[in-house]
Amino acid sequence: MTGWLGPEEWQAVALSLKVSFWATLVSLPFGLVCALALARGRFFGRDLLNWLVHLPLVLPPVVTGYLLLLGFGRQGPIGSGLDTLFGITLAFQWTGAALAAAIMAFPLMVRAMRLAIEAVDPKLEEAAATLGASRIKVFSTVTLPLILPGIIAGAVLAFAKAMGEFGATITFVSNIPGETRTVPSAIYAFLQVPGGETSAIRLVIVAVAIAIGALILSEWLSRRVAQRIAGS
Repeated sequence: MTGWLGPEEWQAVALSLKVSFWATLVSLPFGLVCALALARGRFFGRDLLNWLVHLPLVLPPVVTGYLLLLGFGRQGPIGSGLDTLFGITLAFQWTGAALAAAIMAFPLMVRAMRLAIEAVDPKLEEAAATLGASRIKVFSTVTLPLILPGIIAGAVLAFAKAMGEFGATITFVSNIPGETRTVPSAIYAFLQVPGGETSAIRLVIVAVAIAIGALILSEWLSRRVAQRIAGS
């Protein structure tokens, strides 16, 4: 691939994979907690949490990116605090691109996990609890194995969404070569210059190949997990 792609194109692919990986990995535990809360929780503010989780799906991505810039920019209430206390800057950095991608992908991740949790028969968990298992034991030995295919599906959906994220990312972190220029941003940039169509097409092919590969891997892993559960 390094021979077929130019240095700038390869740089965009590598950055997209890096951003998508960290966006998915960091948001995974938060997504699982939110999915559990929405699927099994009965608490004040549950509807509000549901709206907040799904808000990025209905807001224009540019609006989400601008809100991130207001909140996490150097002058924003959260961004200035992170910069002052920890020296962390998100705006116009690849870490900011990962944050934007994670937020845009979060609803898809939570939804896949929530559907998997809701499909688990609560009687199985109740039976384990009556045998003296703690809540953590019930979750780790009963619930988690059953919802693992949903977790995998949610992670793959989030990764694919993060790979294709454009609007919120370019608004929050701009389109800086080598720092924030992911595959979608690079395609957009190449299409703005004469003769850039060839590079754009190559990146489109790479993006399609990565997306198909992720789906195949997800399906294979889900089947392996399902077979393992059935065998046990």
